[in-house]
Amino acid sequence: MSTRTHRIMLLFLGLAAIGPHAPAAETRKAELRRPPNVVVILTDDMGWGDLSCTGNTNLHTPNIDSIARQGVTLDRFYVCPVCSPTRAEFLTGRYHPRGGVRNVTSGGERLDLDEQTIADLFHQAGYATGAFGKWHNGTQFPYHPNARGFTEYYGFTSGHWGHYFDPILEHNNQLTRGKGFIIDDLTSHAIAFIEQHRGQPFFCYLPMNTPHSPFQVPDRFYDKFKDAEIKLRHRDPNKESLEKTRCVLAMNENIDWNVGRILQCLDRLEIADHTIVVFFSDNGPNSWRYNGGMKGRKGSVDEGGVRVPCFIRWPGSLPAGRKTDRIAAAIDLLPTLTSLAGIPCNTRKPLDGCDLTALLEDKPVPDSLQRRRIFSHWRGRVSVRTQRYRLDPRGALFDMVEDPGQTTDVASRFPKIAQALRREVARWKQEVLSEMMPEDSRPFPIGAGHRLTWLPARDGRPHGNVRRSARAPNCSYFTNWRSTDDRITWDVEVMKAGRYRPVLYYTCAPENVGCRIELSVGDVAAQVTVRKAHEPPLVGAEADRAARGGESLVKDFRPLEMPEMELSQGRATLTLRAVQIPGPSAIDVRWVLMERIE
Repeated sequence: MSTRTHRIMLLFLGLAAIGPHAPAAETRKAELRRPPNVVVILTDDMGWGDLSCTGNTNLHTPNIDSIARQGVTLDRFYVCPVCSPTRAEFLTGRYHPRGGVRNVTSGGERLDLDEQTIADLFHQAGYATGAFGKWHNGTQFPYHPNARGFTEYYGFTSGHWGHYFDPILEHNNQLTRGKGFIIDDLTSHAIAFIEQHRGQPFFCYLPMNTPHSPFQVPDRFYDKFKDAEIKLRHRDPNKESLEKTRCVLAMNENIDWNVGRILQCLDRLEIADHTIVVFFSDNGPNSWRYNGGMKGRKGSVDEGGVRVPCFIRWPGSLPAGRKTDRIAAAIDLLPTLTSLAGIPCNTRKPLDGCDLTALLEDKPVPDSLQRRRIFSHWRGRVSVRTQRYRLDPRGALFDMVEDPGQTTDVASRFPKIAQALRREVARWKQEVLSEMMPEDSRPFPIGAGHRLTWLPARDGRPHGNVRRSARAPNCSYFTNWRSTDDRITWDVEVMKAGRYRPVLYYTCAPENVGCRIELSVGDVAAQVTVRKAHEPPLVGAEADRAARGGESLVKDFRPLEMPEMELSQGRATLTLRAVQIPGPSAIDVRWVLMERIE
């Protein structure tokens, strides 16, 4: 048992020994001695250069800057090129291919069920655990956040959402309607969780979903930038869309305002000194804009695609204003936060991440941190970062100290270094990428751990005339269902045999009323006739400040109950087909809900 763990256990015992009627001063002392709370704030598509504390004079982010000023800045902090892999690496402390995360939608974003999460560890240690925002590592139980260590969840489990004002969200696997702008709403729920659990150690995860597109933000933030001159630009200004940049700046100031709300809550509850606050982003910027002159953006394994801001604040326990350029990564946060909190890090599988405690506390850096390599992967492309060099997927070598913009390949000048790093990349591919199967054959589970199983259009496959409502599957729905030969299918596995009630979430134009829909799971089928028209308008475009990034517009879908079905345990294909189409088309479909009758 480590000294830190032993000390925290003693503090737990000391807190338990103080009864509910202890004097206020003693209670306050006990509160200060208990294990620290943890708040992790993760932004979506915010680049390293999107903050005023990293040199961006186009905007002002005083609250995020204060975390850096009062805590430790990890100035060379690396994540993945896109969203779901970074989330998986934060949750597990392991490179994302090890956990089965291969893409950002259609099931490939799911984190393997044999992986432990940071929330599992904190929950086992007696912490209240809550997540509020974009999950992006699985929708159906047991992939759902409520099955991965978080007892409280509010947000959406998809990779992106199509509308940010009063959106449909979920609360612990039940659909609900969000209130106002999504980031404000997520933050309000995180604050409520902190207030509710102020009397016990808590782990609060706030994975925001901005400045990811669609580019939407309230007027009071956008008005400052809508006609503003953008003085600090991308290193190739001709690539930059100023309308996107202006909206991103406003979205980032909205993020900062909400970060301020979290910090003010900690101050108001007098627990700021007893709370570790972590702030970082999931990948590089989602548009060409100022990013410190680095090469690459979101989707790239170059420096600009994977280097992001990261600040860790714990007043009185970590030095204020410390900045380190020692390389670190999202995989390091699990071992670091468990170490700081003094809770066991008894993971079933070996970690790829390192405990950064010595680095944060400005103590001698262990050899493991001095000699380490950090690998970045996306779609077969791998780069590796050492303290001084980056080897890119083409085998080019860059001196990141002398040439941080990656303009000059120095492999011919340092052939031994280049060759050694190429060998390490080959070894990493063999060891890590080999753990990921060539094809994702995992079915979508039904009836596992919760009576409600949501099967979104994102996870299904269209056949025949059926099309998605947008190129990007995440928040799409199925439309253009014109023939009785058309099909929509999901690869599923019924985890618990029994009676299930299917519910279709549909829209239907008046001229298509009377279409008859069959849902089958293997050889078991049920049918329903659509007798009510439901043709709501598409929404979302009216709030866009710039062209969206492929997200679908959205509309409200109505539930349509179908007859109950008796399902056997096992793998099958869930199929929707139209038995009868009296009009030009059948229905549009957003979700299939399979409700287990208990």
